[in-house]
Amino acid sequence: MRTEEQIFQLMDEDELSLTLINAQYDLRKTQGQKNGKSLIVLVNGIELAGKGEAVKQLREWVDPRYLQVKADQPQVLGEKQTFWQPYTRFIPAQGQIMVLFGNWYSDLLRTTMQTGAIDDAQFDAYLEDMRVFEQDLKNNYVDVVKVWFDLPWKVLQKRLDQIDPSEMQWHKLHGLDWRDKKKYDTVQRLRERFTKDEDWLIIDGEDEKRRDQQFAQHILQSLKHCPNHPVRAKGQWKQAKIPELLQHPSQELAKTEDYKAELKKLSPQVAKALRSDPRNVILLFEGMDAAGKGGAIKRIVKKLDPREYEIQTIGAPEKYELNRPYLWRFWNKLQTDDDICIFDRSWYGRVLVERVEGFASPAEWQRAYDEINRFEQGLINHQTVIIKFWLAISKEEQAARFKAREDTPHKRFKITDEDWRNRERWDDYLKAAADMFERTSTEQAPWHIIATDDKNTARVEILKTILKQLQAD
Repeated sequence: MRTEEQIFQLMDEDELSLTLINAQYDLRKTQGQKNGKSLIVLVNGIELAGKGEAVKQLREWVDPRYLQVKADQPQVLGEKQTFWQPYTRFIPAQGQIMVLFGNWYSDLLRTTMQTGAIDDAQFDAYLEDMRVFEQDLKNNYVDVVKVWFDLPWKVLQKRLDQIDPSEMQWHKLHGLDWRDKKKYDTVQRLRERFTKDEDWLIIDGEDEKRRDQQFAQHILQSLKHCPNHPVRAKGQWKQAKIPELLQHPSQELAKTEDYKAELKKLSPQVAKALRSDPRNVILLFEGMDAAGKGGAIKRIVKKLDPREYEIQTIGAPEKYELNRPYLWRFWNKLQTDDDICIFDRSWYGRVLVERVEGFASPAEWQRAYDEINRFEQGLINHQTVIIKFWLAISKEEQAARFKAREDTPHKRFKITDEDWRNRERWDDYLKAAADMFERTSTEQAPWHIIATDDKNTARVEILKTILKQLQAD
C-alpha cells in the first residue's frame, strides 16, 4: 500500500495536462508493436470519496478519445463464472488505457458484504487468485494500476448530509447503507486485507484538488514507467519424453459392423449426458493435421440440437487479437449459461504451433503452461468440465489422408500447402506435445491421447471417454 503523501506536490495544471497527453501518445505508439503495452486502472473506494470526479478531471487533462471508461454497479460473484469473466471484453488493447469503476475487487466486497457467503479464508483465496491473474496480465504487457479512494467516516456523513436526495440512488456502492457505521468499518477492514500490498495507491478524498492531481500524477507515472513484466519458466528447460503412443499409433482396424453398432449406442448416450449435466462443458481437440478432429466433433453433436452447443474453430489470431494477451480471444469465446463449447484447436496453440513456428518467444511459451493451468483451474472451480483430446496418427497415415483430400472434390478445401509444409516439423510437434502433456495434464483436466490410424476406433474411444469423464467428475 502506498499513499505517496511525502513525495506528492501539486503541478501546474497546463503542464500536467501536456505531460499526460505526451505520455498517452507515447503509449499509443506501442500499438501494433511486438510487446506493445496497455494500462488498466481499477478504481475502488468509499462512496462520495470523489472517484468519479477524479476520473472526470483526468479525462479533461488527457486526450479523451484514448481514455476509455467503464462504470458498472458491483456484481455478486457467480458460482458458474470466474471473477474475471465479466471483464475480459474490457481488457485494453496495445496503446490503450481502460478505467474500470466496477471490477473484481468491488464485486468481491459486494459479495462478502451482501451475501455473507465468503469467509476470511475464501476472501483471501479470491485475493490470491486476483493477484495471480493480474500478474498474468502484466506478463502479457497489460500493466495494472489499483487505486482506493478513501474518506473518513465523519467527512462521509457530512457529504451525505449535503447530497441532493434525487442523487442518492447512484450512491449504493456495494449495496450498502453508508449511514451504517458498522458496515463502513467492515468495508474498511476488508479493503485493508488487499490494499496492504505495495501496488495499491490510497488517495485521501477529502481535499478535492489534491485528490484529482494525485490520481492523475499516479497515472502519469504509470504511463512513463510502464514496466516489462515477462518472466520465463524457472530453471533450465528440460524436454519431456515423447509418449510411445505418439510415435507408434495403433494400426488395428475396427470392423465396420461393430463400429456402427457402437456409434448407434453411444451417440444418444453422449448427447443425453452432455445435455443433462448442470455444469458448463468444454470439449477441446488438438492433434496432428488430418487426425480426425472434425469427424469426431461431427459424431459428438449428431444427437444434439444446434442450439445446445457452440463450435469454435481456432485459426491464426486476427490483428486485433494480437494486440491483447494471448488468452484474451479464448476468454471471450467461453459460455457461461450451461452450453456445450467445443474447441477445434484451442489456447494450446501457444505451446504448439506458436512454439514450433517461432511466433512466441521461449519466455512466452514456457510461462504459458502455468498460465493455462490457472485459466483452466479457475473454470473448473466454477462448475466447468474440461475434456481434452489429442488425436495422434502415424506420419504415413497423415500423408495418405492428405492425398485423399486432394483427390476428393468436396474435401480439397481441407488441404493447403501449409499442411504439407508442417510435416517437415513433425518431430518438433511431437516434442511440443510431449511437454504439453507433462505440464498441463492435471487430475481434473487430464489429456486423453487417442492414438490410432483408424478413424472409427478413434471416434468410439472419444465418445466413451466423454461419458467416463462426465461420470467421474
